[in-house]
Amino acid sequence: MTRIGVFLMLAAAAVASAKSYTVNLLSPATFGSVELQPGEYKVEVNETTAVMRNGKVHGECPVKVETGDSKYDSTTVRYDNSSGKMKIQEIRLGGTKTKLVFTM
Repeated sequence: MTRIGVFLMLAAAAVASAKSYTVNLLSPATFGSVELQPGEYKVEVNETTAVMRNGKVHGECPVKVETGDSKYDSTTVRYDNSSGKMKIQEIRLGGTKTKLVFTM
């Protein structure tokens, strides 16, 4: 097998292992180094990194995926406001026990 073939197989495996979720932001918030405006975002989680996208706008942040004790009723976004700016701290995914905790 050629190097290009191996590379394409590895790239396809990496994309297949990424998980994707939809989240609605109701107010402006910081995610990584980017300020995101209210709207619907796609959150892609791949190992230790999460990317939030809305068209051309996207932010990237380290993430830790945790499992809660019970399923969350709805998707909720929790914020940290200690610096005076709304910063996305975690996302609890409705219908699952999955919680995305952002470490930046």
